Amino acid sequence: MADKMRPDPFGDRSACRVSGVRHNPIMSARRLLVGGLSLAAAVALVAMMVRYSRSVDAGLAGAAASTGSVKLLKARADVPAFAAPDLDGRTIDTASLRGKVVVVNFWATWCPPCREEIPDLVALQEKYRDRLQIIGVSQDSGSIEEVKRFAAEHKMNYPTVMSTPEIERLFPGVYALPTSFILDRDGKVAQKHIGLLNASLTELETRALAGLEPGITILDAEEEDKVRLANAAQANKIPGIDLAGLSPEKRAETLKALNTEHCTCGCGLTLAQCRLDDPNCGVSLPAAQQLVKTIAAK
Repeated sequence: MADKMRPDPFGDRSACRVSGVRHNPIMSARRLLVGGLSLAAAVALVAMMVRYSRSVDAGLAGAAASTGSVKLLKARADVPAFAAPDLDGRTIDTASLRGKVVVVNFWATWCPPCREEIPDLVALQEKYRDRLQIIGVSQDSGSIEEVKRFAAEHKMNYPTVMSTPEIERLFPGVYALPTSFILDRDGKVAQKHIGLLNASLTELETRALAGLEPGITILDAEEEDKVRLANAAQANKIPGIDLAGLSPEKRAETLKALNTEHCTCGCGLTLAQCRLDDPNCGVSLPAAQQLVKTIAAK
């Protein structure tokens, strides 16, 4: 009976279930060799991607600083205040943080880029403690004590709360870690970053939102998800999906569903967004077609 793997959507914490395995020393050696080579290749690839990401972000931050501009959302969604206990049991109430820039950072102890950006977040919190409040939202499934121990070891000087369904509803679209939401002093989303934060860029955004850079130009940075969603909703025809035979009511219902249901190919997009971004996706096409059939048959 072959090894059974239970895949994890993030890959770093895959859990293995082994049952009824007959030990074969030759096969075990081969597996170790192949596994070692695969792991080495994966580590090298991740390191290269991180270096590339940081070089790109550094370039963006440098360009923004040299031109006296920063990209922030002009049409900002208001995030209702929430309260949650931190790792020490103290209540963190975001309503009391109005007037400060807030960075809500979704992370996990098992996430390499999350761990890598912690020193930068610690430095930012220390430098702008009167103007900025960072809140970590742990996505760990283990015990609070494990997260608390990790936070202490990494000298995290900002509070961390454990993720809850309520918090995830307030901050939708967390498909990868780390993901950070930058809130302005009124508690509205001014920017969203998926992946490793660039310290210089985040500091520039903080200074602009805190009013420390009065001469800086704010450029409109439309959120990619909103642009894709608008394009999908306005499209007369989504690639591979025939809506011509539907009534106006069912067509509207179908478009809404296609823009709500997420594709399972790993893209982190809705079915409509995935069809527009990648018409050759073999996962979103049958899923979207089945959704249309279901609504048409009602």
